[in-house]
Amino acid sequence: MLKEFRDFAMRGNVVDLAVGVIIGAAFGTIVSSLVDDVIMPPIGLMLAGIDFSTLKIVLQQGAEAVGVEGGPGFVAASPEVAINYGKFINALIKFVIVAWVLFLVIKGMNSMRKKDAETPAPPPGPTPDQQLLTEIRDLLKARP
Repeated sequence: MLKEFRDFAMRGNVVDLAVGVIIGAAFGTIVSSLVDDVIMPPIGLMLAGIDFSTLKIVLQQGAEAVGVEGGPGFVAASPEVAINYGKFINALIKFVIVAWVLFLVIKGMNSMRKKDAETPAPPPGPTPDQQLLTEIRDLLKARP
């Protein structure tokens, strides 16, 4: 069973997929940094200093704990409940950037394939039967 697993794991497609996933994760980190650190700050500045990652609709305010845990009158802390639509806007921008880059990569690959397909293959040579018939014809022509 270990041999089968090793053969499966070392097959070309699996290794290529693993490399693609690792590079994709690194590319995702780069895109996140590009959006969060380069694109969004100027957009926020143009929109009166708004930081999109902090935009949210608060549904319920969070509350800190009151009193000592286990003591009389203790009220546990409750977390804030909010819809973080600013983070969603950031995620949409990241998606658009990744989709655009993938579009450009695939378009480049397709244009390279198209160039390969445009070069016509040389015409096939005569079949052995055709060669034999040609030789017979030539011999008959050469007869007096």
